[in-house]
Amino acid sequence: MKNKALIGGFLMFALMGVLWLVSSHSPGAISPIVLKTLRWSAIALLVVYGMAKRNVTTWILICMVAGACLGLDWPNVAVKMRVISMIFLRMVKTIIAPLLFATLVTGIAEHADLKKIGRMGLKAIIYFELVTSLALLIGLVAIHVSKAGVGIHLPTAQAVEPVAKVTATDTILHVFPENIAKSVADGQVLQVVVFSLLFGVGLAMVPEEKRKPMLSFCQSLTAVMFKFTNIVMLIAPLGVGAAIASAIGSSGLGVITNLAKMLVTMYVALTIFIVGVLFPIALLFKVPIRRFAKAVAEPFTIAFATTSSEAALPRAMERMEGLGVSREVVAFVLPTGYSFNLDGSTLYLSLATIFVAQASGISLSVGQQIVILLTLMLTSKGVAGVARASLVILFATVTSFGLPVEPVFILLGIDELMDMGRTATNVLGNCLATVVVAKLENEFHLQPEEKAKALEIATPEAKLA
Repeated sequence: MKNKALIGGFLMFALMGVLWLVSSHSPGAISPIVLKTLRWSAIALLVVYGMAKRNVTTWILICMVAGACLGLDWPNVAVKMRVISMIFLRMVKTIIAPLLFATLVTGIAEHADLKKIGRMGLKAIIYFELVTSLALLIGLVAIHVSKAGVGIHLPTAQAVEPVAKVTATDTILHVFPENIAKSVADGQVLQVVVFSLLFGVGLAMVPEEKRKPMLSFCQSLTAVMFKFTNIVMLIAPLGVGAAIASAIGSSGLGVITNLAKMLVTMYVALTIFIVGVLFPIALLFKVPIRRFAKAVAEPFTIAFATTSSEAALPRAMERMEGLGVSREVVAFVLPTGYSFNLDGSTLYLSLATIFVAQASGISLSVGQQIVILLTLMLTSKGVAGVARASLVILFATVTSFGLPVEPVFILLGIDELMDMGRTATNVLGNCLATVVVAKLENEFHLQPEEKAKALEIATPEAKLA
C-alpha cells in the first residue's frame, strides 16, 4: 500500500510537470486549478505513504514538498507559518549550550587523559584546515568557469550600515568568552566550547571525591538533553515544512538568469566537493559508506531545510555515537567543527566574493585572489553562532578589499536557497570529520545494525512506530 502511494505521488508530480510545460508554451491551455489539484492530490498520496512508513526523515521530506506547494499556491498563508519554524528553531537552540557543556565536560573529565585531548585537537584542526582550503579552491574555480556574475547591470547604490572590519585580533578575542551566560544567550558556540573544554580540564585535575559529583551531574544532564532532543525532534517535520513554505511564499520561485546561474554554480561546486573531496576521504579512511549515509540522512535533511546547523547538531551527535564513534570524540570534534570546519560556507564565500567582483566589472589578480582566500580562511572562523554568518563575512570581505557592496544585495534574493546547500554540507563535512578523527584515535567501533537501533530507543522514529 505504502509503495503504491509513493509511486502514485511521483506519477502525479510528473504529470503535473508535463502539463506545466504545456501551459508555459501555450498560455491558457491548462487551467491553474488543474495543476493545483494535481499537486495536492500527489501530496495526499505522499501523506498516505508517510503514515505507513512512520519515519521522521520521510515526514520531513513530505513536509518540505507540502511547504513548497503551500508557498506557491497560498503565499499569504505560507508567510504567516514562519512562526512555526521559529518555534522549532528556538526550541532546538535551547538544547545546544547545555548539551555541548555536558558532553564535552563528561568526555574530558571521565577519562582525564589531557594528552589525548590535545592530540585529538591537533589532528582535528589539521584536518579542518586541509578540507576547508580545498573547499575555498573549488568555489574559486567554479565561479571562474561559470562566470555567473558577468553581465549583471548594477542597481542604484543602496545605503547600508557599515560592516565592522574583521581583524585577526577580533577573531582571536571572539574565541574566548567574557561572560559565559552572555555567550549562551548569544548562541556563541565556539565560546561555549572553549568554556566547556577549560571546565572539563579543571574538573579532570581535581581529586576523585570532588570530581565524581560534578561528573555524575554532567552525565545525567547529557542523558536528559538527549531525551529532550527526542521530544523536540517530533515537531521537526512541521518546523521544516513551515520554513520552506515561508521562504517560497515571501520570495517566490522566479529568479533572473544570473541568479539562477549563481545558484546552479554553487550546487555544482558543492556536489564536486562532496564527490571529489569528502567521498575519497571516506574511502581513504575506510568509513562504512552505506551506514554513514544512513546515519547522516536526518541531520543533513534538517540542516538543508532549516538552514540551521544548530538545528541538526543534537541529532548529528546522536547518530555519530550510534554509528560507533566514542562519545568523547563526538563531544569534542563535532561542535569544534561547527566553528573551524564550515566546508559549505567557506566554499560559498570564495564563490560569492568573486561573483561580486565579476558583477562590478573588477578584475582581480591571482595574487589578490590568493590573499582573499587566506583572509577567508581566517574570517570564516568563530562566527558560526551569528545568524546569516556567511552573509556578514561576505560584507566584511568585499569592503575590506574595496569591492562595492551593491552586488551582495543581488545575492539576497537567493540567499535562503544557497544557505540550504552550504549548511547541509557543513553538517555532512563535520559528521565525516568526526568519524575520521575517531578512526585516527582508534575510537571508532562500528556497531551492528541491530545494536545501533537498540541505542536509539525513544528516538522520534521509535515513538512514531
